[in-house]
Amino acid sequence: MAQKAVQLDRETFSCSICLDLLKDSVTTPCGHSYCKNCINDHWDTEDEKRIYSCPQCRKSFTPRPELLKNTMLAVLVEQLKKTGLQAAPADLCYAGPEDVACDVCTGRKLRAVKSCLQCVASYCEKHLQPHYESAAFKKHKLVEPSEKLQENICSRHDEVMKMFCRTDQQCICYLCSVDEHKGHDTVSAAAERTERQRELEGSRHNIQQRIQDREEDVKLLQQEVEAINGSADKAVEHSEKIFTQLIRLMEERRSDVKQQVRSQQETEGSRVKELQEKLEQEITELKRKDAELKKLSQTEDHNQFLHNYPSLSALSESTHSSSIKIRPLKYFEDVTAAVSELRDKLQDVLRETWTNISLTVTDVDVLLPQPEPKTRADFLRYSCVITLDPNTANTKLLLSEGNRKATLMIGQQSYSDHPDRFTNSNQVLSEESLTGRCYWEVEWDDGKCGVGVGVAYKSISRDGSEDECRFGRNDKSWVLDCSSSSYEFYHNNVHTPVSGPRSSRVGVYLDHSAGILSFHRVSDTMTLLYSPDYIH
Repeated sequence: MAQKAVQLDRETFSCSICLDLLKDSVTTPCGHSYCKNCINDHWDTEDEKRIYSCPQCRKSFTPRPELLKNTMLAVLVEQLKKTGLQAAPADLCYAGPEDVACDVCTGRKLRAVKSCLQCVASYCEKHLQPHYESAAFKKHKLVEPSEKLQENICSRHDEVMKMFCRTDQQCICYLCSVDEHKGHDTVSAAAERTERQRELEGSRHNIQQRIQDREEDVKLLQQEVEAINGSADKAVEHSEKIFTQLIRLMEERRSDVKQQVRSQQETEGSRVKELQEKLEQEITELKRKDAELKKLSQTEDHNQFLHNYPSLSALSESTHSSSIKIRPLKYFEDVTAAVSELRDKLQDVLRETWTNISLTVTDVDVLLPQPEPKTRADFLRYSCVITLDPNTANTKLLLSEGNRKATLMIGQQSYSDHPDRFTNSNQVLSEESLTGRCYWEVEWDDGKCGVGVGVAYKSISRDGSEDECRFGRNDKSWVLDCSSSSYEFYHNNVHTPVSGPRSSRVGVYLDHSAGILSFHRVSDTMTLLYSPDYIH
């Protein structure tokens, strides 16, 4: 009895908003007490209405009343705290707004710990004890506390619905099964639950398997990211080394050219200067000789003239001016021209090489879902060069233009025997294996016979019946037969008529990993002619 009195005292001095002992207790005009912060917070939410109500009795006040401290309650609460009753005992957990309340408790209800499907009621720990102790309740089904127990009651007969109508796919009570559901396929709710549980477990198994598969995919993608990053880092590092080597080589060649030009400049300058000095010496000697001859020519004494004339020294050999060739401003033009030619060649090589590098970098992609190309420019991003394989060409096909063109001939061509050659069908395969995303275009003479354009596995038969060898007549090939009047698609010997604008050029797009094959009329907008559902 003492314990019950303590419990009642605690309930009396608890705030009905926070369900804890009162803190800074205040009293409303209607006489109910709350924690000061709790009632203020509650009324703050009602400011817009300008009507303030008591959470317990719902009495309204206008305007917002002034709250006064309840001194007596504050003293009593402090005394209760000193007795060690700061928290409720474990078996007195009161039901909060989000909890399921015990249906048996009176007054302030405790939180339910179980709900009974037979009793259609929820119980706290105390009121649940009969279900554990009495044999009458042994077969009752206890579940986690639920607020939806009334959904188990038949609204028409007010009975617990223990049966399931498979015809109408709904839960029913026993009276329903002999009334409006008479003659329907009915089973016990437990039996239907067992069946649905089996289906649910199957669904869960599938979901868990898909989760496991997706987790594996995520791991693979993470590995792919790491591989991409590692490969990109290596490519950048390697390309940096190569470009550094190229720059160093260019610097060395620039230095070599500069050194050779300067060396040749010095050599030729020295040679010219030496020749210049010889000419200047010759000029000095000639002037001296001319002065002597002039002086002799002015001698009036004939005997003296004849006496001195033999003593004049002979002239030295003259430097022939015809051996000196002047090429103004053209000494090293050949070097400049050679360097310019080297620059032009390097620019061409770098331009061509850069295009290949750019295409190669662009072609690096992960097999993730991507939007399908629409314009011709989009398709050309995946353009590949198709070269026809002469080892597979039928002997009535003439290959030309670097094995890029095939012509149907009347007579047979002199091809050597090869196990890959088509013997009974006028067909030829490409030398290239098609992987990833590929696009190519096929053009033919529309005024002559039609053409078949498609893809095939390398394992397609080369020598056998038409169904084994001919494109589209087996499960190893897909083909669009094009003529001047119609299109027809074949796969696994299934014929599909194809409508669309006529054209003598067809573009073929293949995304093997995604199972996509499509044929298009080539134009800026690329009209789709046909695409099978899926290829594999």
